[in-house]
Amino acid sequence: MTLNIKNHPCFNDSSRHKFGRIHLPVAPKCNIQCNYCNRKFDCMNENRPGVTSKVLSPKQALHYLDGALKLSPNISVVGIAGPGDPFANPEETMETLRIVREHYPEMLLCVATNGLDVLPYIDELAELQVSHVTLTINAIDPEIGAEIYAWVRYQKRMYRDLQGAQLLLENQLAALQKLKRLGVTAKVNSIIIPGINDTHVVEVARQVAAMGADILNCMPYYNTTETVFENIPEPDPEIVLEIQEEAGKLLPQMKHCARCRADAVGIIGEINSDEIIQKMAEAARLPKNPEEHRPFIAVASIEGVLINQHLGEADRFLVYALDEEKRSCTLVDSRPAPPPGGGKDRWEALAERLADCRALLVNSAGDSPKNVLNAHGIDVMSLEGVIEEAVYGVFTGQNLKHLMKSSQIHACKSGCSGAGNGCD
Repeated sequence: MTLNIKNHPCFNDSSRHKFGRIHLPVAPKCNIQCNYCNRKFDCMNENRPGVTSKVLSPKQALHYLDGALKLSPNISVVGIAGPGDPFANPEETMETLRIVREHYPEMLLCVATNGLDVLPYIDELAELQVSHVTLTINAIDPEIGAEIYAWVRYQKRMYRDLQGAQLLLENQLAALQKLKRLGVTAKVNSIIIPGINDTHVVEVARQVAAMGADILNCMPYYNTTETVFENIPEPDPEIVLEIQEEAGKLLPQMKHCARCRADAVGIIGEINSDEIIQKMAEAARLPKNPEEHRPFIAVASIEGVLINQHLGEADRFLVYALDEEKRSCTLVDSRPAPPPGGGKDRWEALAERLADCRALLVNSAGDSPKNVLNAHGIDVMSLEGVIEEAVYGVFTGQNLKHLMKSSQIHACKSGCSGAGNGCD
């Protein structure tokens, strides 16, 4: 099938008011740490890379895509842009691309990556007709790169300073060369960081233009709290325009970038609708692999009425099933928690004990047990309230925002005007 690559709104300015895109957030891990990046915030009114309201498995992402296309039939592109890096999560990324191509053969596919780990997957990307790839290249001088990146993790080893920046750059340029050799349209993002690389971005443009890049996106740096660069102001629009004009002598410029979230949907610049947010929430509550039979939901509770116990303090978990006829949930089991201690092994044992449960509802939980349980397909949800309401709501895909703990609802930037989609 011949794909109409002109319908990509990020690469073609004339398409951006007519065609939409959807980012499927299936890649939570990242392989580098940028000094301007903080991915822990989630505000539906904040548009910047690295944030998403949910992380989906490939099968959940397909379910979400099915629903999103019904709401936004003008979507022409399915992309993967995080919230980490797609190729720090290669299994999830490649599986998602395969199943989307299988179910939607006419759809444009694209990925956005820092380029560190993409090289081994470029052949298959081309086979899958992934027509567009974006590489974020902020420096072609490793000494400047060393100021931008705190560390680079490559093949299970950590690299810092000049060594890390050099390794990242070598892989980025090799990836760009191979993408162009295989005929993939390549966009380069360069983030303009005042005092760091703002006088260097044109040199980036010159290098990537010589290697065949198709378009350059000179993105103004986004000031984010709790980062190394939090005291660096965003660049003046006049400076950004000057850089774009100078770089534009070397490469076509993308000037309509909205610094999209990892779960952005629809026309560029539009905020995700309430209906889209609900579709994502529904998809996230499905079993991560629908072929697995997980008929139950587990709960941590002190007395069996409220969700009021921290995961690490629970000595047993109540297990509920859905009674569809009575439109309610039923307690079917009580399972002892593994004994305290043991670190990760304790949570591996709990995952095995709750292997038939699609979710575990707790009052709070640490990152380590959540990561282990999530890896086993068990969604750990921090809620507070009556067990029956929460369990039935999860089973039936209801919006449970009113039961979420206030600590889960992160504050956005002080300048946020808010539309009520994600902040109280």
